[in-house]
Amino acid sequence: MDSPTQNILIVDFGSQVTQLIARRVREAGVYSEIAPFTTAAEAFERLKPAGVILSGSPASVLDAESPRVPDVIFDSGLPVLGICYGQQVMMHQLGGEVTLGDSGEFGRAFIEIADRCELFDGMWAEGETHQVWMSHGDKVTALADGFRPVASSPGAPFAVIANDAKRYYAMQFHPEVVHTPDGGRLIANFARHVCGLAGDWTMAEFRDAKIAEIRAQVGDGKVICGLSGGVDSAVAAVLIHEAIGDQLTCVFVDHGLMRAGEADQVVSLFRGAYNIPLVHVNAEALFLNGLAGLTDPEAKRKFIGKTFIDVFEDEAKKIGGAGFLAQGTLYPDVIESVSFTGGPSVTIKSHHNVGGLPERMNMQLVEPLRELFKDEVRALGRELGLPEIFVGRHPFPGPGLAIRIPGEVTKERCDILRKADAIYLEEIRNAGLYDAIWQAFAVLLPVRSVGVMGDGRTYDNVLALRAVTSTDGMTAEVFGFPGDFLPRVATRIVNEVRGVNRVTYDYTSKPPGTIEWE
Repeated sequence: MDSPTQNILIVDFGSQVTQLIARRVREAGVYSEIAPFTTAAEAFERLKPAGVILSGSPASVLDAESPRVPDVIFDSGLPVLGICYGQQVMMHQLGGEVTLGDSGEFGRAFIEIADRCELFDGMWAEGETHQVWMSHGDKVTALADGFRPVASSPGAPFAVIANDAKRYYAMQFHPEVVHTPDGGRLIANFARHVCGLAGDWTMAEFRDAKIAEIRAQVGDGKVICGLSGGVDSAVAAVLIHEAIGDQLTCVFVDHGLMRAGEADQVVSLFRGAYNIPLVHVNAEALFLNGLAGLTDPEAKRKFIGKTFIDVFEDEAKKIGGAGFLAQGTLYPDVIESVSFTGGPSVTIKSHHNVGGLPERMNMQLVEPLRELFKDEVRALGRELGLPEIFVGRHPFPGPGLAIRIPGEVTKERCDILRKADAIYLEEIRNAGLYDAIWQAFAVLLPVRSVGVMGDGRTYDNVLALRAVTSTDGMTAEVFGFPGDFLPRVATRIVNEVRGVNRVTYDYTSKPPGTIEWE
């Protein structure tokens, strides 16, 4: 094998939080990629990593069909870090013992540090107690040769173990979640101290590498990029334009389902500030006519996705001669969902993308952001000089307001929602809270309520407000506004938005809810 590169491979055994491991590694300034256990051997040969992290899993190593670590990883002599199931499968394959726990350990726990360990350098010392997050039923009951215990908890006698000679380390808890306060530092110690990586992966380096990659892929060809008005497609377009200039043409399909003023912002930014060739298609009537009568969320999403493709394809044919299609695809969209049996995972809801468009049009894909998480895309946007009001914008779904209007979507309902949403976001910005919130928006409910305005009875729409905090959108907590904020917003909306007489606030976290309502 060639010498290792400056990256970490993460083997996914089906944990719901595997993406967080990659994020923690990257936060340490080290590039990382995730591969499902079914293709981990091939990924290992391709990436030539400096170290490997084994994820958690809902599986039990005691089951005959449970996933295993490819032999090439343990045969490589590289450092390995096992997390939860990763610890158990490491012991199971290397000669230790795993048994079914009597009661398991779930949630917050405290471990006692029994001995020094390279993972603990600069943070934990012998005799100290530290909070972690446990989620396991099985537990390690005997260590493989060469391993020693370095931390324990009441439910896990081998909470952290180490084989210093082989540079194998493993822990029963989850360091990747925020509920393990020092977890990011543990993962950083593995990547930088144990694997010896410099931790100097930067967005400037990524930008330069991607520009060279785009030029090599495209040559003197023409690229078409579909702009949605969101951060992802905008950053992708600006990056590609920096690489190939006027070989890029952007197509903005305006479906009439955007927030107030956003369509104008997109046109102004790309035609004005960046002078990027832009085709602006006003397709509001087409989309709204097609949405008439549709109430099922998936039906609405699929109609919008298909219609977007149809309109985009028509415009691309008018432009002619493009051999490449650019997309703002992100890493969470391309990480293969993996169940611990190796089969398909459940789809919660379909996502708005161009689907089969590249095949239909015989085009190659250019996806310069496909290795990045959302916050990294924002960092790249800043590196490229995009204005903060654009880069820092809250996430917005591809189907737009259509999935913030449960039930049938009409122009009247879109206009009501647009105005109420603008008031809500304006008040959030005025209060200096916008950047503290991951996503905030209004939802126009398919419900009417009785109200009193002046001396008259009203029977009008109910609006729900939502605001959440999150690091990546995978989980989310409700944002707690100051005491007078929501009443002030509700008063403004009821007074200023004709057709709304009642405002509610959504207190549901994710899970059990999703961030969007549909």
